[in-house]
Amino acid sequence: MLKKLYDRCVELARHKFSKPLLGFVAFIESFFFPVPPDLMIVPMVVAKREDYLKIFLIATVGSVLGGLFGYMLGVFFLDASMVIIEFYGYEEKVFQIQDKMSTRGGFLAWLGIMFLAGFTPLPFKVFTITSGVIGFNLTVFFFICLFTRGLRFLIVSYLTYIFGKKFGEFIEKKGAVWFTLTGIFIVILAAALYIIFVK
Repeated sequence: MLKKLYDRCVELARHKFSKPLLGFVAFIESFFFPVPPDLMIVPMVVAKREDYLKIFLIATVGSVLGGLFGYMLGVFFLDASMVIIEFYGYEEKVFQIQDKMSTRGGFLAWLGIMFLAGFTPLPFKVFTITSGVIGFNLTVFFFICLFTRGLRFLIVSYLTYIFGKKFGEFIEKKGAVWFTLTGIFIVILAAALYIIFVK
C-alpha cells in the first residue's frame, strides 16, 4: 500500500499539473498523508531545473498551510485527531506532553521536537495535530513550520538543482539518516546559541 503511494507520487511529479499537485500533497502530508513531498520535488527539479525555487516555495506554502489545518484539527476535532495520532502510535505521548506544557522546560522541549518533526522523518502530521491538542503557541508554531519545512524543501530543491538524479538516488537510499543527522545538528546548534546568548 505505502509503496503504491510512493510510486503514485513520483508519477504525479511528471503530470502537466505537477505544481498544484505538489502543493496538494504537501498540504495533506502535514496532517495525515504518509508520503513526504520530497518524492515529488526531486523528479520535478530534475525535469525543470530552472524552476527549483518555485517548486520549493510551492511545497513550503502547501506544507505550512497543511500544518495550520492539522493544528486546527487538534483544537476543534479531538476525536478525529486522536484517530490519526493513534494510527502512528503516539497517543500515550500526547497526554504525557500535555501534562508538561505548563512548565517552561516542557515548552522548550516541544519547541525542539517540533523542529525535528518538521525537518526529519518523524511523522510531522502527528506533531502539527498534537500542537493543537496541547494548545501550543500558534504564532511560534507557524514560524517553526515555516522555517523547518522551508529549510528542508530548499535543501532538497537546491541540491537536486546542483546534482540532479544523483541526489535523488542518495535521498532514496540515505535520506532518512541524512535529514535526521542534519536536524539534530541544527537543534544542538540552536540550543548552544540559546545558552550562550540568552541565559
